[in-house]
Amino acid sequence: MPFQMPTSIAAVLQGIQTQDYVLPAIQREFVWNRLQIARLFDSLMRGYPIGSFLFWKVDAAHSDEFKFYGFLKNYHEWSEYHCPVLDIPAAKPVTAILDGQQRLTALNISLRGSHAERIPGKHRGYLVNYPKTRLYLNICSGAPENEAGMKHDFRFFASPPDARPEEGVYWFPVHRIMDPDLVEGGADIFAYVQDHQLTDSKMAFKMIDKLRRIVHEDPLINYYEETDQDLDKVLDIFIRVNSGGTVLSYSDLLLSIATAQWSELDAREEIHDLVDELNNMGQHFAFTKDVVLKAGLVLTEVPDVGFKVTNFNHANMARLESEWTGIESALRLAVGLLSDFGFSAATLPADSVLIPVSYYLYTRGADEGFRNPVKHVDDRAEVRNWVVRTLVKPGVWGSGLDTLLRDLRRVIAVHGKTNWPTSEIEAAMAARGKPLTFTKEEIDALVETSYTSKQIFPLLVLLFPGIDTRKIHHIDHVFPRALFKRKSLSIAGVPTLEQDDYIDLINGLPNLQLLEGPINVNKHATTPLKWARAHYGANLNHYLLGQELIGLPEDILGFPTFYQDRKERLASVLADRLGVHDATL
Repeated sequence: MPFQMPTSIAAVLQGIQTQDYVLPAIQREFVWNRLQIARLFDSLMRGYPIGSFLFWKVDAAHSDEFKFYGFLKNYHEWSEYHCPVLDIPAAKPVTAILDGQQRLTALNISLRGSHAERIPGKHRGYLVNYPKTRLYLNICSGAPENEAGMKHDFRFFASPPDARPEEGVYWFPVHRIMDPDLVEGGADIFAYVQDHQLTDSKMAFKMIDKLRRIVHEDPLINYYEETDQDLDKVLDIFIRVNSGGTVLSYSDLLLSIATAQWSELDAREEIHDLVDELNNMGQHFAFTKDVVLKAGLVLTEVPDVGFKVTNFNHANMARLESEWTGIESALRLAVGLLSDFGFSAATLPADSVLIPVSYYLYTRGADEGFRNPVKHVDDRAEVRNWVVRTLVKPGVWGSGLDTLLRDLRRVIAVHGKTNWPTSEIEAAMAARGKPLTFTKEEIDALVETSYTSKQIFPLLVLLFPGIDTRKIHHIDHVFPRALFKRKSLSIAGVPTLEQDDYIDLINGLPNLQLLEGPINVNKHATTPLKWARAHYGANLNHYLLGQELIGLPEDILGFPTFYQDRKERLASVLADRLGVHDATL
């Protein structure tokens, strides 16, 4: 693998534009953030090395054997973050990037395109919250003191702040350095400086010219070139090279291998699209391609479901492709069920629970009708109860996941032909050291669970199974948090020395309940009994009994006693739901 003559940034970007430089299917998506991009340009301007690159020369005779992707030019965090598939002409040699994708993509975005990411704190679902920005450099002064240690002031703007050369501020659009009228430098740059009233700046001309030389003249892309056409060798090189830096998920590599193995469909595109679709279901989820890939191994009966290159062989991937339509349907149906159970990204503690549920639905050949008809109500209840208990029990979805999934698959295949086989599944789990039995100590720990824990939602579902989770429910504080501000506590008559005790209990399970979204929104900061009387009227007792709120006090002075009493009642209910009858709670 010889070291090649270095080339310029502009030359490589031109090669990207003409599809001479491409990304192999084994590459992941672009993952750098704006600060990483800015620091890359700061390093270039300071003359720091940016590392060597590794290229793979794929000759014309072999280029049509592989799938290649293009570099992102206009990155958008919500709508344009997948690398585009390229249709490489037959018999066209290409150079695939094995190491350096993130750096080259950062250069391509900054010098030829744009970058759009969500404004912090803004809602994810609206394009307006993802402004298109471009990279700028303040050419009239250096960077102010900053934690990143940058000397040059590179920043992304939708539109740059007003120029104030006399105060040392002029934001030069970095992409302009690619314009023909600046490539030659000298008089052209001077004309730019004059046109923008920057002649009094001592730095402007030098900064633009330095950026121009870095991009167009300096041979800064130092690279090794691999010419062997053997994919196994290239994969080995790729894994070794990518063992450092921004961690390459092993599933990225395996997905790429699947992509190379599929003959009719594009595995990367299919799986990415499915992940996006699943995550947009219900109140939205946050599944990853890892879960989908793992589900693919389980549902296609691959004996070893571990993420190993040997499991992604041609035979296994051919079966995954041939069964893909059914697998997609089973995963959609399983996610639909989880949504019906009330789960979402915010409330699902372990994504892996999706896999055995989807396997059960797949082997039964279930369709969307499974979610609705009365004839499946008991079966759905069994699935829901098992799902909830596994999410409440610590350690079920942690270590030993692959062996657990194999055991669950085996049991479901034998005993799950017509109904969810709860007893057989739990016996297998117990034999694996993951029993779904609970102790008094575990019950005591569960009733101490905090509002911030993802276990809270499944716990509340377990405690109050009559809630229709197909409707949107919020995790609500019985005594609203607004009542626990120190000023409010003092006005209510809570002694200063006792206020910390009140505040410590705000987020505990005994002060939480599930309320339908619209109801919770209208609750505001009213004391709970006053609100309940006004909202439920003649049905007040039904509400209090249903939520284990008997004894709800008139005001916050009764909160500590209420909290302790409800905690004991919830512990008793949990013990009953979880079959703990041999200890006093």
